Amino acid sequence: MPLPRRVCFEFATLVVALACAASPLRAQAPRSLGFLAENYDISATLDSNHQSITAIAKVDFRATDVSASIRVELHPNLVISDVKTADGKSIGFGRDSMNPLYVLVTLPTPVAAGGHVTLTFAYAGLLANEENSPVPGVRAAVIGHEDAYLLLPARWFPLTNYPSNRYTATFRMNVPDNFAMAGSGKSASPTPLTGKNGADGGRLLYTFECKTRAPHGTFVAGNLQLNPKQSEGIDVAVYAPRADSGNAQGFADDVARAVTVFSDIFGGLQDPSFTVIQLPDGTLRDFAGPGVLLINRRLWEPKMAERTVARLVASQWFGDSILPASASDVWVTDGLARYCEELYAEQTAGREAGLRMVDEFAVGALMYDEAAPIAQSARLAPYSSDYRSVVQNKGAMVFHMLRGLMGDVAFKTMLHDFATQYAGKTARIDDLVNLADRDVQAAAKPGQVAPNLRGFFVQWLNSTGVPDFTTDFVVYRTPKGFRIVGKIKQPIDTFSMPVELRVDTEGNPETSWVDVLGMESPFVVETFGRPKPGGVKVDPNNLVLKGSVGLRARAAIARGEELAEVGNYYAAIQQYQRALSIQPGRPLANFRMGEAFFYQKNYQAAANSFRESLQAVPEPSEKWTECWSNIYLGKVFDLLGQRERAVNQYSKAKQTNDNTGGCQAEAERYLKKPYTEGSVLMATPATGTAPTPATPAAPPAGDRPVLKKPSQ
Repeated sequence: MPLPRRVCFEFATLVVALACAASPLRAQAPRSLGFLAENYDISATLDSNHQSITAIAKVDFRATDVSASIRVELHPNLVISDVKTADGKSIGFGRDSMNPLYVLVTLPTPVAAGGHVTLTFAYAGLLANEENSPVPGVRAAVIGHEDAYLLLPARWFPLTNYPSNRYTATFRMNVPDNFAMAGSGKSASPTPLTGKNGADGGRLLYTFECKTRAPHGTFVAGNLQLNPKQSEGIDVAVYAPRADSGNAQGFADDVARAVTVFSDIFGGLQDPSFTVIQLPDGTLRDFAGPGVLLINRRLWEPKMAERTVARLVASQWFGDSILPASASDVWVTDGLARYCEELYAEQTAGREAGLRMVDEFAVGALMYDEAAPIAQSARLAPYSSDYRSVVQNKGAMVFHMLRGLMGDVAFKTMLHDFATQYAGKTARIDDLVNLADRDVQAAAKPGQVAPNLRGFFVQWLNSTGVPDFTTDFVVYRTPKGFRIVGKIKQPIDTFSMPVELRVDTEGNPETSWVDVLGMESPFVVETFGRPKPGGVKVDPNNLVLKGSVGLRARAAIARGEELAEVGNYYAAIQQYQRALSIQPGRPLANFRMGEAFFYQKNYQAAANSFRESLQAVPEPSEKWTECWSNIYLGKVFDLLGQRERAVNQYSKAKQTNDNTGGCQAEAERYLKKPYTEGSVLMATPATGTAPTPATPAAPPAGDRPVLKKPSQ
């Protein structure tokens, strides 16, 4: 039995055991199919006053096996009042006692494999927050007083075999007349309706036709304005509030560039038209559906969201055209779509921009690396921090390492073959492994031994942990120059991978490849020039996911930033302290800790941390901390009534000449007028977007200051 299949079988056994012990919504129910939904006709009414939905869903099912029972997935808050057959007869149904996400429907008679049955579900319920969300802790569907969103993972209508099923659909959405609605499928102008009573006001009926088989069913409604744009021959409909519609063309340009880049690599899309929609605060940062790209208002700036747009566009190939065969196979879509951010950055901004993305993947991968192996991603809650770390970031790094092993030509051939051969299908990890192995074998030159990709995949997809490389060597003088004899060491006994070794000398550098096998691997390198002190570098081009003092400290800081973003400053401070235990004196860790203390109004501790941040020389990418540490110190002194000392700190901030996040304007502002509580406490992103006072904003890319709402 091939190893990936054996792992899947063993994992399925583990899942059954976990289902009995886990909480109902987190339990993974066995996925016997029985029936698959093939077409939907849904009429839904959104009540913004009561934050509820009432819906009728007519569903055409196809039997995959002989069965008299249909299981669908439906948000636990939605209560089914009736299920009728095609002839109008009510039949029995009930929630699964082990997992309320599932509804079991009992048919009058069994249906043969390949047979069809049509059922109509009547249901209603509250969708006001994340309570009972099928995605733990995430508001995947909310009907508010001023806006609403219904994301497919919320299972706001009866789904089968999520996330792998495809279907056609018609959605008839009845919304208040002060809402505009955008989402899956093609829609015409809405039809005005009359409310049930005068208090309800007017209504609008939107009809969305989804004629291609795909995972449709994502919608946003609210104060949206349609901005039809075109860029490079691609139609892009941008929906945003009027105040945020001025940059619609910028988003259209971002989409067009990404489509062009990825079409050259993967082949063209069947329908290259897109809808970009601003997503309200309080939910995911971004989301993609068939032809639909959702971007949270916190990221609503084309330059800041460019890489996010690229990933969402890539999801049209890997996440729409190709779907994961199961929750354990999401690496083949979510991991690859994330890696496409690197391909996009490299193509549009050069190799250095691509390497910066790789560094971001590595930091993200180390944040929660021990949470689960990639091939066991079904254990992780989708869209959670550990899911992003394991599936998206570590997953992207696996594709980056695979590219290094295969070579650019074979790797991009594999991507094109994968995108074309599995278009309109589901894919398992095994499918991509087989394809990569085939293409790397075909690319090998006569007499050349192709790399062992199967061992590589077993190592990186079925295990946790990353190597930390160190070297132990001696330099000898030879008649022709110098010989370096040593060992590469790392702590993982089962590790096996060719690793690049570079020796920087007083002349040209010498590079060789070492087959690192186990915990110690010998190497010998001959050089003409004398090796420089510290000149022996393992994996200098970051082709391998590895640990290091700097990366592990940055990963701890990143965990703290996520916690601080949601106001959990106590836990954030613990992560920053962990980072300082790994890399003492790191300015970014001290700066972030100072922020957290500042939001807790512990001003003395904040001042101490900002002082510590200024004591060490920051890395070039973190030099902005000097300007902002001075800004914060100035604010502390203003709050303490020490205006002269505050002015001195703002002046020092000006002297740095660093304007990351608008630091210079912030310093100038408080030189003119003392800081007081209730003022905006954080820098705006480099794009100049102002923070929204209502909710915290998402952390921007890289190490720019993070927008957060001050604790009151």
